[in-house]
Amino acid sequence: MKKLTTLLLLFVGLLMFGQDLNSSLPVDETIKKGVLPNGLTYYIKSTDVVKDAASYYIIQNVGSVLENDDQQGLAHFLEHVAFNGTENFEGKGILNTFQEKGLVFGRDINAYTGFDETVYNIDNVPTTPELIDKGLLVLHDWCNYLLLTDEEIDAERGVIKEEWRTRQNGQMRLFQTSLPITFNHSKYAERLPIGLMRIVENFEYKALRDFYHDWYRTDLQAIAVVGDIDVDTIEAKIKALFSKIPAVKNARERFIVTIPDNQEMLYSLGMDKEISTAMIEFGIRHKKSLENQTVADLQESLLQSMVTTMLSSRISEEAQKPDAAFLGASVGYQSLARANNAFSMRVAPKPGQQEAAFKAVLTEVVRAVKFGFTPSEISRTIKEFSNYYETQIAKKDDKSHGALINVIKANYLDNETITDIEKEYSIAKTLFAKLTPEALHNTIKKLYTKHNRFLNVTGVEGKNNLTQERALAVINEVENNNTLTAYTEAFEGKTLISGLNIAEGKIASKTNNNALASTTYTLSNGIKVHYKFADKQKNTVAFKAISHGGKSLINDDNLPSAELLGNLIQMSGLGEFSATELPKILAGKTASMSPSLGETTEVLDGSSTTKDVETMLQLAHLYFVKPRFDEQAYKVLQSNIDNYIIRRSKDINEQIKDKITTTLYGDDNPRKRVFDKDFANDVSFEKIKAVYLSRFENAADFEFFIVGDVKAEDLEPLLNKYIASIPVTSEKETFKDVTPKWKSNNVDEDVSIAMEDPKTNVNIALKIETDYTVKNQFVTKALGDILQLRLTETLREEEGGVYSPRAGAFLVKEPKVLSYVSIKFDCNPDLAEKLVSIVHNEISKMAKGEIKQEDLDKTLTSYKKSREQSKSNNGYDMTLLTTFYRDGYNMENPSNFDEVVNNINKKDIQNLAKKLQTKGQSFEIVVKPLAKN
Repeated sequence: MKKLTTLLLLFVGLLMFGQDLNSSLPVDETIKKGVLPNGLTYYIKSTDVVKDAASYYIIQNVGSVLENDDQQGLAHFLEHVAFNGTENFEGKGILNTFQEKGLVFGRDINAYTGFDETVYNIDNVPTTPELIDKGLLVLHDWCNYLLLTDEEIDAERGVIKEEWRTRQNGQMRLFQTSLPITFNHSKYAERLPIGLMRIVENFEYKALRDFYHDWYRTDLQAIAVVGDIDVDTIEAKIKALFSKIPAVKNARERFIVTIPDNQEMLYSLGMDKEISTAMIEFGIRHKKSLENQTVADLQESLLQSMVTTMLSSRISEEAQKPDAAFLGASVGYQSLARANNAFSMRVAPKPGQQEAAFKAVLTEVVRAVKFGFTPSEISRTIKEFSNYYETQIAKKDDKSHGALINVIKANYLDNETITDIEKEYSIAKTLFAKLTPEALHNTIKKLYTKHNRFLNVTGVEGKNNLTQERALAVINEVENNNTLTAYTEAFEGKTLISGLNIAEGKIASKTNNNALASTTYTLSNGIKVHYKFADKQKNTVAFKAISHGGKSLINDDNLPSAELLGNLIQMSGLGEFSATELPKILAGKTASMSPSLGETTEVLDGSSTTKDVETMLQLAHLYFVKPRFDEQAYKVLQSNIDNYIIRRSKDINEQIKDKITTTLYGDDNPRKRVFDKDFANDVSFEKIKAVYLSRFENAADFEFFIVGDVKAEDLEPLLNKYIASIPVTSEKETFKDVTPKWKSNNVDEDVSIAMEDPKTNVNIALKIETDYTVKNQFVTKALGDILQLRLTETLREEEGGVYSPRAGAFLVKEPKVLSYVSIKFDCNPDLAEKLVSIVHNEISKMAKGEIKQEDLDKTLTSYKKSREQSKSNNGYDMTLLTTFYRDGYNMENPSNFDEVVNNINKKDIQNLAKKLQTKGQSFEIVVKPLAKN
C-alpha cells in the first residue's frame, strides 16, 4: 500500500509540473569537458570577458580530510610548497615567470586548501603563445612534478606557523571547539586544513612526500582554462602535454567521509577570554546526493531556496523591531561537507537574552513548518527568482573567470550539472507556473527534521548561557505551542513613488565630449549629469553622484553621529516605506542605491540592470527629496551599538586598532575617537538626521555620473522626471582641511595588550606633502608595490617570520596632497625586532638607490597589464568620466599613462624614498603581548 501511495504521488507530481522529473538537466555546451586516458579531466571555456587574457586552474579532489593522523596540516603545507619548485620551474620560478608579465602574487597567483579539495589558480594571464604554453606547463607540473626539496620544505615551516598565528583568535578557537559537534565526531572534526603546529614544525620529509604521491594523481585532478582562447587549440595542447602523465597503478581509494547520524541533539558550549558576546548556531544535517542531477533535483533546489528566502525575510522583519531579543539572525540551506548539507539557523542574541533570542527565531521556523507560506510571499519570491534568471541570462556572456570556475568546480567535485541557463529558466518557469503552497510547505517540513540536529553556543563567561537542557526545553515548548498562529501580511499594490508628486523638469542643454565618447546633460535645475554608454558588461548600469564637503564640514560634536549615518539610513527604509517594506516594493527588480559620507565628499552610489534604470533613478530621487529617518530603527541601532561595544571590548583586533589610534593621536583627539560608551552617548537620532540633511539635501552641489548599458534615448526622459525635478538651491560647498595631527612628527612607541595566543602586530607608516600629478600617483604606488615584493622575499621567504606582510603606498588628493606609505604584519614576538629592522633596511636601501630593476619592471608591467585588462569592464568607463570631471585629466591621453609609466625609473623611486625618510613624518607602533603572570 505504501509503495502504491508513493507511485501515485510521483504520478501526480509529473502531471502537476508538466515535466519529466527524471530527465537530465540541459548542459551548457559552451564549456568543453573531456577526460584523458590517464583519468585527468579538463574543462575549456572561451570568453572575452577579459580581452586577450586567460586563467588557469587545477582542481585537486584532495583535501585535509584525506590526511593520516601524522599528516595533519600537510595538505595545506603541500599547497604552499607547490609554488616553491617544480620540474620546469625551479625555486620561485613560477612566481618570477608570471610576475615578470605583470601578475601579482596573492591577487593573480594563489591557491587554497579545504577539507575535500585543493585548488590552484593563475588568473588573467595575457594570451600570448608563450604564456599560454607557460600556463599549461605550470598546471602540468602541479599535476605530477613537484620537487619538494628538503630546503624548501624547511623554509616553509615558519611561514605556515605565522599563518596559523595570524588567524588565531577567540573566534577561531571557538570554531575548533564546535567542529566535533557540527561534524558529529567524524574525521572532519580533526582535520582543520591549517593542521597541528607540532606536526607542521616537526614532520619528516617522507610524510609530505607520501601524501603527495598517494593523492596528487590524474584520476583526482581536473584542469580548467577559461579566457580569450581558441577551444580546439587549447584542447590539442592539453592532450599533447597532459596525456604523457602516467596514471598511478594500484592507487589508494579516494574515500568520502560521511557524517554519522545522531538521534539526540548534539550540543557544545564554548567560551573564550577574547569573546564577550554570544552566538547560537542550530543546524540539521541532511544527506547530499552526488548522483547525476535531474529536473527533480532542480525542483528540489528551487523549493529549498525559496523557503529559506521567505523565512529569512520574516526573521529580518522581527529583527527590525526594537523589542526583539536578537540583533540579527539568518537561516540557510548549504553544503556542509562532500556528502552532507545542513539546514542552519544562526542567532546573535542581545546581551543577557540567549534563551529568548533562540526561542524567537526558532518560533518563526516552526511557524513556517506548521502553516507554510502566504500567497503574497510566494508570488514575490517567484518574481525575485525570475528576475535573477533573467539578469543572469542577459549577462551570460559577461561571467567573470572566477564565476565560471566556480560552476566547473561544482561539476567536478560535487557532480553538479553545468546547466544551460536559458534552458534551465525555461524549466524553472514551468515549475513556477505549477507551484503550489503545499509543495513549499512540505519542503520546510522535510528540512526541519527531528534527527541529526546540533547546537553550538558561543557563551560569555559569567553570564546566563543557553544550556543543553534549556535549549531542549525551548525546542519542545515551541514545537508544541498550540497558540502559534500563521504569518500574515497586508502589503499589495504600492509602488516606490506612491503618493509622491514629481514636478518634471527638462534637459536644458547637452554637450558631447568626443574624446571620452560621453555626453554632459545640464538639467533645468542646474544639475549636470555626465553619461557614457558602455556595454562591455551587458545589462549593467552604474550611477554615482559626488559632492565636496563630507565629514570635514561636520563639527566635532556631531562626528559620532556622522559615523553612524549610513547605518540608520539603511535601517530606516526610504520614502514611504520602512526597511521591512522596501524589499517587498523592489521585489523582481535589480536596483540599488546607497549614500555614504567620506572625509571630504558625500556620495550616492547605485547600480541596476538595463530594465530597472528607472527604479534606480527613483531611489536617487528619494534619497534627495524624501529620505526616511525611522525612530524605531534608531532604537534597534542603539541595541546594535551597545552590543558592538561589548563585543569589541575583548576583541584583540579591535583593541589593537584602539591602541594605534590613541598612540598616534592621543587619548582625547575629538576627530579620532575610540568607539566606546562615551562615543556612543554622543550619538543621537536628531544629530544623524541633521548631518544627513546638511550633506544630501541640496543636489545642486553634486555632480552626477551614469555609465552602462542604457541608451541615451531611454535615459533622457528618466533624467527629466527624476533628476531634473529635484529641488535645489544656489549654495555650493567645498571641503575644509581639518586633518587631525599626529602627536609628533615621528611617533615610535611599543604598547602591550593581553592576548591568549601571543603575537606581535607591527604598524609602520611614512608620509610627505607633494603635488597632485599623474606621475606622483604612479611613483608613489610603485614604491609601495616594490616594497611589497621586497618584504615578501625577505620577511616571508628568507626569514619565514611573516605569513602575509602588507605594504602599499598611495597618493592622497584631499584635503592635502600626500604620498603615504603603509606597512603592516603580524609575527612571532621573538622575531619582531629583527623583522622591523629588515623593513627599515629595505626602505633605506631604496633611499640609497639599491632598487632591483627586475622589481621595477615587474611593477610597471603589472600596471600596464591591469590597465589594459580593466578596459574590458564598464567600471573603467566610470573611472574615465570621474577622473576627467573631478580630477581634471583624461586617462586615455598617452601623456597621462603610457608616457608616465614607461618613463618611471629607479631614480624616481629613490628620490621619493629619500624624501620620506629625511623630510617626511613617520610612525612605528608595535603592539606586543602583555607578559602573563
